[in-house]
Amino acid sequence: MSENCNQSCNTCSEDCSERKEQKNDFSEKPHEMSSIKKVIGVVSGKGGVGKSLVTSILAVTMNKMGYKSAILDADITGPSIPKVFGIKTKAAASEFGFFPVKSNTGIDIMSVNLLLENDTDPVVWRGPLIAGVVKQFWTDVIWSDVDFMFIDMPPGTGDVPLTVFQSIAVDGIIVVTSPQELVSMIVSKAVKMAEMMNIPIIGLVENMSYFRCPDNGKDYKIFGDSHIEEIADKHNLKVLAKIPIDPEITEFCDKGMIESFKRDWFNSLAQVLQEKIKEDNN
Repeated sequence: MSENCNQSCNTCSEDCSERKEQKNDFSEKPHEMSSIKKVIGVVSGKGGVGKSLVTSILAVTMNKMGYKSAILDADITGPSIPKVFGIKTKAAASEFGFFPVKSNTGIDIMSVNLLLENDTDPVVWRGPLIAGVVKQFWTDVIWSDVDFMFIDMPPGTGDVPLTVFQSIAVDGIIVVTSPQELVSMIVSKAVKMAEMMNIPIIGLVENMSYFRCPDNGKDYKIFGDSHIEEIADKHNLKVLAKIPIDPEITEFCDKGMIESFKRDWFNSLAQVLQEKIKEDNN
């Protein structure tokens, strides 16, 4: 036993003789009127790598393939999903529970900004309260006939990711990163957390991977050489996609028109997710 042991065996990876297995079950069932087939978490070790963008494009991609997509925005203090989809309608409620807001193409979305009076109102809450709201988005919201729910996680390995991994039946996570070498270390932390929590890792997505010059068609590595292959090899993971720096992304997101943005970056990743649905049907 370590001298610094805090008796919290469920968050410790040490295999010591004094280890006590914790039988606590923190899992929560979704609303009794919900129907959700697959839950995919989109995580990152740090902020600013494009996690919400990946979540949005993934939901749009699967929706275009004929699957019912939904987004649970778990980034309570920095919600950006409603803005990206151009949603201004507030979430409604009844005696049975809350209802997500539908986007223009029918994607169900729940975010704290859909509950606040003003979009610019800050959420100045402590960790346990934030984690509790995320849990309520799972238990108190009625998600109808969802094939793929994507959870846009806040960065890091704190209260909310821990709550999601313990409370929600996550079928797998996608880790978003960027080329900087510093990020590779932080990504490894997120990957190791998922491994500790026994959450399957579907693979890695690198954002801001390169910039393709419209004048000469050449690719330029604005943030330096990529380290995603090293991370993937280290943890025996797949590189699912590499997203370039594209000025049109900013324009479409600012205008709330992400559903009109057309790129084939996630075709391979979409096939991986499609196989997960097929496995259940066989």
